[in-house]
Amino acid sequence: MIIKHYEIKKNLKKSNYFLFHGPNENLIEEIIDKILKPNFSKNLFNYDEDEIIKDIEIFKNNIFNRSFFDNQKLIVVNRATDKFLKIFELILSKGDLDLNIIIKAQTLEKKSKLRNLFEKNKNLVIVPVYEDDKKALMSYSQNFLNENKIRISIESLNVIIERSKGNRAILKNNLNKILSYSKNKKNLNYEDITNLINFSESLNFLEIVNYCLSKNKKQVFRFINENILSLDDNIIIIKNFLYKLKRLKKLSIEFEKKKNIDKILSESKPPIFWKDKDIIKQQLVFLSLKNINILIKKINKLELTVKKFPKISNEIMNNFFLENIDNSNSSI
Repeated sequence: MIIKHYEIKKNLKKSNYFLFHGPNENLIEEIIDKILKPNFSKNLFNYDEDEIIKDIEIFKNNIFNRSFFDNQKLIVVNRATDKFLKIFELILSKGDLDLNIIIKAQTLEKKSKLRNLFEKNKNLVIVPVYEDDKKALMSYSQNFLNENKIRISIESLNVIIERSKGNRAILKNNLNKILSYSKNKKNLNYEDITNLINFSESLNFLEIVNYCLSKNKKQVFRFINENILSLDDNIIIIKNFLYKLKRLKKLSIEFEKKKNIDKILSESKPPIFWKDKDIIKQQLVFLSLKNINILIKKINKLELTVKKFPKISNEIMNNFFLENIDNSNSSI
């Protein structure tokens, strides 16, 4: 059964099994954290598909061992593909296990067997989550500002949206900075907003992603020398990397088909800002489609490592930056 992401609340009781797929990971995480987790069991177990496949018997024992169900459990499966289908079908065959499962996947093609299973079964919920357009980001921002009783002009709101560059994580980070500042000043003028946004970009999170993907050693070294990053900073940078790489992957696929980079960039949705087009062209020169896929996997592993070792996250990120501007590195 297919439902829209904004229909989740009224469909919570229709299924114990939810599949989210699409490029907008930030929105998926937001839905899970704000809607699903508060309504499901607090006994949360996180798995990666690779982790399940590697130790499938352990996973099955945990699922089907009766002691596992002393209290209802919430299972979250990350980075799922069709490889998870047989395991999930086995779970379904066991009937009511008093269990909630949330499956997160990148965009699944129409021929995906996992996607087809969820779409055709009325007892399963599948939620496609696409990239945010300007209208969606505008609505999200207005709701946030209204809920927190913050007043700004349309001009200021447009600046906030533009600076997010279509990335919900950046937008959310900037809105939270505005919320903190507004505790002492409810009516913020245009100058307040631009100063806050400029401050929030002082670490140039988007720029370091672009510099790294373009192998701009000078700017990467400068960034490392001038900034000491927190764990939250590093997570934002990782999310920016994934967002950027997924857009590059989409463009790379189109480029292989049409061979006209200017046309592809002009027709891209969400739109690419004119000042970003040159650097995207440069990145597509350095990164083949194969290299982009390798780097996406690498970034996913990097996120797990950073979260596992938060105290040395800055060193981990700096090593990653340096490794990926080395032209001898065969990954990119």
